[in-house]
Amino acid sequence: MKESHFKDNFWNTEITSTAGYDCLIQHLNDGKKTCKEIEDFIKARASIEEKYGKDLLNLAKKNCGQGELNTLKRALDVFKLQIENVGQSHIQLAQSFRDEAKRLEDFREKQKEARKKVEQHMESFHKQKASLYKKTMETKKTYEQRCRDKEDAEQALNRNTNTSNTKQQEKLYAKSLQTKAASEEADRTYQQNVATLAKTVDEWQKEYMRSCEIFENHEVERINNLRNALWINVNQLSQQCVTNDELYEEVRKSLEQCSIKKDLEYFIDLRKTGDNPPAPILYENFYNVQRPPSFSQTPVNAGRRGPLPIPVKSANDTLYATVEDTNYSEVRY
Repeated sequence: MKESHFKDNFWNTEITSTAGYDCLIQHLNDGKKTCKEIEDFIKARASIEEKYGKDLLNLAKKNCGQGELNTLKRALDVFKLQIENVGQSHIQLAQSFRDEAKRLEDFREKQKEARKKVEQHMESFHKQKASLYKKTMETKKTYEQRCRDKEDAEQALNRNTNTSNTKQQEKLYAKSLQTKAASEEADRTYQQNVATLAKTVDEWQKEYMRSCEIFENHEVERINNLRNALWINVNQLSQQCVTNDELYEEVRKSLEQCSIKKDLEYFIDLRKTGDNPPAPILYENFYNVQRPPSFSQTPVNAGRRGPLPIPVKSANDTLYATVEDTNYSEVRY
């Protein structure tokens, strides 16, 4: 199957038309816009990765199980360390994204400068071609008008061939010669302009074909670069997933070494307070417990109040029942 190329498919039958060229330029401008959009997309993704990485670094600095002991503490330390490493790897990934975006930007600017020279050259050709075409069409009109003038003069001379007015015949003959010379001059000018236009069009076609080849090469390079850029981008993301999993694997290995039994034994040995529980609290009857006498004869310590005085009963004091009395709850007067 024959390959399609720009130089074979963007022509127009109108000599002054630039529809094919304009279509190519529009497509190349759209391609440049796509480059810029992908470039901005990768930069935005880099910012997201960088922010995520910095957030992980800040998170790794926070307390997490600071009061833990032994194997669980070691596992938590490894966990925080690997979270920090994951954060660092995302920051590195962000820098890789920015490097790739910069490479795309350089490529886009390089193509922009190369296209600028070609477009300026083609614009000059378009103006020159359009100007020559307009000039040629004007000389064509002049040529056709001079030819009609010549024919009119010859017809007028032929109509007056048999006239007896010699002066009139000389005048018509002179006009015939004049219009013939003018038509011949217009013919030469017209032919020269046609030849110049043909040469210019031929040069324009060659230059246009060369420009089409350059534009097609630019398009091939652009598509290839964008494809490779996206390929590299997803490969970097896949590698980041692998890197994350390798770092998390270190956490899993640490957790495998975490022993519940060892941690409990370690805590007991480090912080135990004794192996004897308190004695049980027994019930003690207030009346059955042997208590010391109410009035102690022991000397009073200095600085403390002595015992209460013994009350003295009088005849008018109220009598209360004693515990041994059968009428214990009654009051007697």
